[in-house]
Amino acid sequence: MSMFNDPGLFGRQWAAQYDATSNPDPARAVDFLAGMAGHGPVLELAIGTGRVALPLAARGIAVEGVEGSPEMVEKLRAKPGGADLPVVIGDMADVGVRGPYTLAYLVFNTLFNLVDAQRQADCFRNVARVLAPGGAFVIEAFVPNLADFERDEAQPQVRHVTEDSASFRMHRYDRAAQTFVRQNVTFSAAGVRLEPFGMSYLWPEQIDRLAEQAGLHLEARYAGWERAPFDAASTDHVSVYRL
Repeated sequence: MSMFNDPGLFGRQWAAQYDATSNPDPARAVDFLAGMAGHGPVLELAIGTGRVALPLAARGIAVEGVEGSPEMVEKLRAKPGGADLPVVIGDMADVGVRGPYTLAYLVFNTLFNLVDAQRQADCFRNVARVLAPGGAFVIEAFVPNLADFERDEAQPQVRHVTEDSASFRMHRYDRAAQTFVRQNVTFSAAGVRLEPFGMSYLWPEQIDRLAEQAGLHLEARYAGWERAPFDAASTDHVSVYRL
């Protein structure tokens, strides 16, 4: 998994097409985060192209960011308001800012992009370092499902087929290590293109332990941004940790 420790890998591969993909509508996330921001400022880890940060800033909240990919930040800067957001380019686990922040957040499963368990722990510890007293850290992540793993491994997913190219996606899970590698493979007249992606996934209670080790406690957990109750059938969670 060593190549996946590069914080710029995802952006180099995906920045050009990231905004064209079917990413979730940020409206509910922005509503949720705006209600927790207080007087700010707030910090987004892996700010990317500004999917959440820009509409949050448009509400008058001071938003700053950390992002591992210069390519993603370039896309952010080209959008209305994007040039006004302070962004540090670096590994989100280092949280290379000073704060203090009333709120920090990490959305869309991106905690799992830190494929090393120690780096996940570093992220929590460094977020706690820059939060104001009583500040919150909000995590959005999927709940691992072993049935999904079996399906992903058994059925490679066809992404697109045209007259001059074909693309498909495959997964390999290491259940003991709680990691997976996803490979997007495209065949075309230009040759073969590989777009690897890796994650180190955690169950909610494992994330809770990381938070506790960093001096944060779980204040609330929901099944999504709409604050629906979290239960055993929930496939995703939004968890609020408080310093």
